[in-house]
Amino acid sequence: MRVERTAIDGVLLFIPTPHRDDRGLFTRTFDNAVAEKAGLDPSRFVQDSQSRSRQGTIRGMHGRSGRGEAKLVRCARGAVQDVLVDARPGSPTFGEQVSVLLDDEAFVTLYVPPGMLHGFQALTEQTDVCYRIDREHDPAEDLSVRYDDPDLGIRWPLPVSSISGRDLSAGSWAQLQRRLIGPGDAPTATE
Repeated sequence: MRVERTAIDGVLLFIPTPHRDDRGLFTRTFDNAVAEKAGLDPSRFVQDSQSRSRQGTIRGMHGRSGRGEAKLVRCARGAVQDVLVDARPGSPTFGEQVSVLLDDEAFVTLYVPPGMLHGFQALTEQTDVCYRIDREHDPAEDLSVRYDDPDLGIRWPLPVSSISGRDLSAGSWAQLQRRLIGPGDAPTATE
């Protein structure tokens, strides 16, 4: 397993080496030693969750206030286009985004550091995404921005087939910036 860094500081890709033969394949999807070498403390991840989505579904863009939340995200079945937006005030990449294909062929695990907005679109008929999270969920800390916010300009690969009411009623990137860093001080996503 190797680790790659992305254009946003702190966002990592854990890339395994699946072993394939006539029976199918075997791959390690997580390794404490590799995570520790990359600067993560594996013992901090306290909750595992899984979602199942049909093709075209978008889940996101979600984040957490307060201390934020770190996640390890992988696609166990099918494929997703996973998108992160840096929502960390003071970060040199504030407002920038990274888009990564996660699928059940390469088994890449995405490390999402605290302070990111996270979302994905299911690219296959049935898609299972697994999350390993470092904090228990507290709905009072939920943050969200609409998946189609024009200031972010996220390019989703497929037409949207399904999205939750909560995600449809999410606020704008401009509103979240004002909440995070105050009015008048918030740069746009393209600055």
